[in-house]
Amino acid sequence: MDKRKEELARKRQKLAELRRLKEERNKVAPEKDPALAAEAPRSRTEDVRDLVNLLLNDKKDEKRPSTPGPTDLVGDSDGGGSDKEPRRLPLNLESNGTETSGSPTISLPQSPQVSASGSRFIPDFSSFEAVILDIAPKEVVFYDKEAQTKETSTNPPAPSEDEIRERVEKELAQREKQRLAQIEEQKAKAEAERRKAAKARDLNEEQRKKILASVDFVEFVDHSTRLVGRVLSDDYDFMKDYSITQVDDTDEDSGNRVKYLYSFFDERWAKSRATRSVTDVNWSHKFPELCVASYNKNPVTSSEPDGLVLVWNMHLLARPEYVFHAQSDVLTTTFSPFHPNYIIGGCYSGQIVIWDNRTKSQPVLKTPLSANGHTHPIYSMQMVGSQNAHNLITASTDGLVCAWQLDMLTQPQESLELVHPGHSKTDEVSVTALGFPDAETTAFWVGTEEGNVYQANRFDRAGSKAGINQYDYYKGHWGPVTGLEFHPLVGKVNFSDLFLTSSVDWTVKLWRAKSASRPSSQVQTITPLYSFEGADDYVYDVKWSPNHPALFASVDGTGRFSLWNLNMDTEVPVVGLNVGSGKALNKIQWDKEGRKVAIGSSDAKVHVYDIGELGQAHPDESKNLQKVIADMAAVSEIESARNVAVGK
Repeated sequence: MDKRKEELARKRQKLAELRRLKEERNKVAPEKDPALAAEAPRSRTEDVRDLVNLLLNDKKDEKRPSTPGPTDLVGDSDGGGSDKEPRRLPLNLESNGTETSGSPTISLPQSPQVSASGSRFIPDFSSFEAVILDIAPKEVVFYDKEAQTKETSTNPPAPSEDEIRERVEKELAQREKQRLAQIEEQKAKAEAERRKAAKARDLNEEQRKKILASVDFVEFVDHSTRLVGRVLSDDYDFMKDYSITQVDDTDEDSGNRVKYLYSFFDERWAKSRATRSVTDVNWSHKFPELCVASYNKNPVTSSEPDGLVLVWNMHLLARPEYVFHAQSDVLTTTFSPFHPNYIIGGCYSGQIVIWDNRTKSQPVLKTPLSANGHTHPIYSMQMVGSQNAHNLITASTDGLVCAWQLDMLTQPQESLELVHPGHSKTDEVSVTALGFPDAETTAFWVGTEEGNVYQANRFDRAGSKAGINQYDYYKGHWGPVTGLEFHPLVGKVNFSDLFLTSSVDWTVKLWRAKSASRPSSQVQTITPLYSFEGADDYVYDVKWSPNHPALFASVDGTGRFSLWNLNMDTEVPVVGLNVGSGKALNKIQWDKEGRKVAIGSSDAKVHVYDIGELGQAHPDESKNLQKVIADMAAVSEIESARNVAVGK
């Protein structure tokens, strides 16, 4: 509405301006005749101005077609109407002001005539708002009528869906065939080029020797042959049919028999009859299929190392898994129970050496040849302690006992010289065997060359000093002690005070250890509980079963392996076997489960036997063993009293 009012106001101003101009022209015109004065010709300048104003007003009116123009208002103000014709104004004007004939003209409205009364009609404009209604058109429904006719075109019919599918499948198959043919062609070309490039070239003798001597080639061949050997040594019957029931009469008594499994032997290290001997055997605590054996030097050849340690694998029989060397005969060896990669050895020269299976054949650590450590042969050693605090205890034939930390072998952590004033020849005690009871780290027992067994302490303790207990004699053997082992903690009853010893006097003896916390104040001779005398030669080693409380095994110089069960018989072994070719058997060791034994012989062979059901303990084995030990103790006391009476 405001815009509309503004437009009306502008138009009124224009009309007022036109009236003023007209009145001025009327005043200037001659006043003789009002009629003539009204029709007097106007000047060309005024006509041009009126034309311009008219054109400008027309352009504005085109933008607002609903608004009446000023000329319409002027023309209607006279009220006369039809007798007033608009004047024609020429478009082409000459310089002298004359009108050019034939030129197109434009009509202009004449000036409005003023009424006699002098008043002018002014139209009354009003505004309104249009209401637009959107009415939906009426829905008109159309119907088409058609007739279905048969197509009579002469063109071939369009292919069906099955035909299109078949055509597409043929095209795809053809493309796939072409693609495969291209691939095969490319493969054939590549294979031909590879064969051409890989054509074997002849090597001269110098090049062959260089390749064979290279470290990478040797390691590759060693590793590859080791893997192939494991596969070939596996005796698993992959053709066995489990759906066929087979009756094997030989398995009826398999639970009561000892079964031979295999022997570890390498001809490279045993080329003649005067060969190396196995000095010790041991099983791995981490890998149950690994067994380590130590050997003395070969007296025939000097080109080989004196000391040798071989690690054997039950899945690789033809050759050792690892080979380690030493500068002196290795008399004892063991896997470290706290370091799965370490193999520890004690040498004839008194050195302690440590090998690592992640490195080469030479020791990674060894003790110096000096007076700080051992200078005599080391026949026995044992790891004591726990994972976080453990020591290696070694003993040599000069009576020196040392404790070592495996990561520092420059000098022993502690040294203890075992001396006895009552010794027949020298004060030093020549140690040939050493043993700690289970869960004991300070008190230990040693077997000596003269056949006696002594108890010793690593440290001073209440009632006793460090060193040998001089008042307690374990006397029973008449020759050097070759083996000593305490009863393991097996079953519900603790038999850790029992220990076995073997000797060159052809016997194995069972002892009960006196408490180390209550030493004697005067000389006391302790006799064995029982003596097993079934051997016909030197008894070189004896070991308790780790699973059966009443079972132990021994080996002797005749090549005989004896298995004893105290709950079944104490006079004769339950099993006695001749092992190998009859050579002397030096060492024996049970595996962790107590089902296998490894036996080292003097012909450089390690024999493995399966104990079977004999190695499995029944629930009442511990109680039965208690009764047997009580009977042995009673008989031993009676014999001791009889001997004392006879001596008196």
